[in-house]
Amino acid sequence: MEVQERLNDVVSRIRASEQAAKRAENAVTLVAVSKTFDADAIRPAIAAGQRVFGENRVQEAERKWPALRLETPDVELHLIGPLQSNKVADAVALFDVIETIDREKIARAVSAEMKRQGRILRLYVQVNTGLEPQKAGVAPEDTAAFVELCRGELAMRIEGLMCIPPVDENPGPHFALLQKLAGECGLDKLSMGMSGDFETAIAFGATSVRVGSAIFGAR
Repeated sequence: MEVQERLNDVVSRIRASEQAAKRAENAVTLVAVSKTFDADAIRPAIAAGQRVFGENRVQEAERKWPALRLETPDVELHLIGPLQSNKVADAVALFDVIETIDREKIARAVSAEMKRQGRILRLYVQVNTGLEPQKAGVAPEDTAAFVELCRGELAMRIEGLMCIPPVDENPGPHFALLQKLAGECGLDKLSMGMSGDFETAIAFGATSVRVGSAIFGAR
């Protein structure tokens, strides 16, 4: 199956999941995760109409997206992997959305860099719903205070929350927790769900799903 066929299949599944969950049509945005795939692998998805893409690493994105964006200027690029301090300036210059604001140091650096560059990015706070020590993200109980810091003192445009549930657990409770936290913070955007569980995420209110291997194939 080609990229365009797999993309169409994923979009059909998203629309069916919206319907099953009694959500509005097109309530869910597909973020096509193109990490590890080169420009030639990405172009068929763009040709099929996909415009929102996610990358895990700033350096990798810098190698392929400037040229792709010259070809297709209306592409929207999301950083969905951890952001290191030394890559903040590059990330602010390249991405439209950063989904992985996960600690005060990074929040302050991104806020300062946006002012320096005169750019306003849309931002998500990453929540470590499973409290996994190896995984980035704010603890659930610290989320409200962290969002308030970002929106208040740092004047950042926090539009939603993002999570990556533990791989060996039922994702449903994690999606439900993120939905609850977003409600408490007055946020209406939820980035949750990947190739193996995006239909479940949509049932729990996801407004964007991050799907890679189901579109581009195994890495």
